[in-house]
Amino acid sequence: CIIGLLLSLWAIYILFSYLHMKYLFFSWLAVFVGSWIVYVEYSSYTELCRGHECKNSICDKYRKGVIDGSACSSLCDKDTLYLGKCFTAKPNSQVYSGSWGDLEGVIKCQMEEAPHYDLGSEMEPRKEGVAFNKPTKGTSVEKFRDMILSHLKAKVGDQANLAELAIQVLSIADANKDGHISLPEARSTWALLQLNEFLLALVLQDREHMPKLLGFCGDLYVMEKVPHSPLYGIRLPWIIELWIPTGLRRSMDLWFTPSWPHKAKISIGLLELVEDIFHGPFGSFLMCDVSANTFGYNDRHDLKVMDAQYIVPEAIFQENIRQQRCDVDEDCLYGMDCLTSCDLTKHRCTPEVARPNLAKACEALKHYILRGAPSDVSDELEKQLYACIALKGSAEQMEIEHSLILNNLKTLLWKKISHTKDS
Repeated sequence: CIIGLLLSLWAIYILFSYLHMKYLFFSWLAVFVGSWIVYVEYSSYTELCRGHECKNSICDKYRKGVIDGSACSSLCDKDTLYLGKCFTAKPNSQVYSGSWGDLEGVIKCQMEEAPHYDLGSEMEPRKEGVAFNKPTKGTSVEKFRDMILSHLKAKVGDQANLAELAIQVLSIADANKDGHISLPEARSTWALLQLNEFLLALVLQDREHMPKLLGFCGDLYVMEKVPHSPLYGIRLPWIIELWIPTGLRRSMDLWFTPSWPHKAKISIGLLELVEDIFHGPFGSFLMCDVSANTFGYNDRHDLKVMDAQYIVPEAIFQENIRQQRCDVDEDCLYGMDCLTSCDLTKHRCTPEVARPNLAKACEALKHYILRGAPSDVSDELEKQLYACIALKGSAEQMEIEHSLILNNLKTLLWKKISHTKDS
């Protein structure tokens, strides 16, 4: 009996020892995995978020008299322009929240540039470290205006009113509004003109879709803050994101959206943006990333473009994609949404996109606007959206059908909300 009791106690001791070792093993494993994840995330953060380097580089050039702009003094001398939270997705384009006195904004700064066109990155010519060497010393305002006109013509084509756009650029270049454009101001403006987002902000400055340009220094610039972004969904801590399945994450994003009338107004804004950049007064643009992260909205539920990096002039897109070597159509993809076909006889990409901007916008809006739609419009709305998504080829090839579908969608949504305060 005593021996049996001792054996039982020994068995219990062994069991507890085993459980204790198992607990210790999994505890240490959890600590190791957690530490590794934290290390990887921290390493990624330090590689991506290099705003202090960008600020130091810009301020060094400002103090040497190479560049100047409306934000330079606040950034470099007065320290009233602060870089806040990092939202950078690519190391060569730094994005931070920022405060400038009483203003809240988004600060964007270019880091490294490479002298080629890469369809996997930006369709903007980039070079190692912006030299800020154009225009050169002794360049007159008239010569600088000619440089701007030639650059705009290369970007958007030979449009009738490019001279008007050039005058707007010169007005921005006079950062201190003293009636004169200094060489440092001109160099900052020339660097900004190389960026798609700055060009689009100029083209759409009279429309509500682009946040306003608040100031600049070199190719660092400050845009108006958009209070609600992305277009839908929520931002979660990265440690939680790791454990959420993609399908569930997509469903969660659609839970956190405004009321349907507000979604309708935002959707109309996206359709109007498509309309504005198709055969606009300064040429056509292609939307090559029509995702929720590209857009946001303000407190009045007006759509705002958050990231215009992949909204590119059609002329530039076609010129550069013709040079792209390919073996399959997938080699002719720029951004997420601008796909052309591969000419296998030449192994070069063709210039015409497979889908127009409107079809891509409708694809992005499909689940967003159909979720919670009133029963008296949901069937017709779904029918119109799927007709829109089915559009193929460039908008120029089907201009009448494109315009008809766009107007039908806008009319359907406006009729439903026009009698409410949401309109």
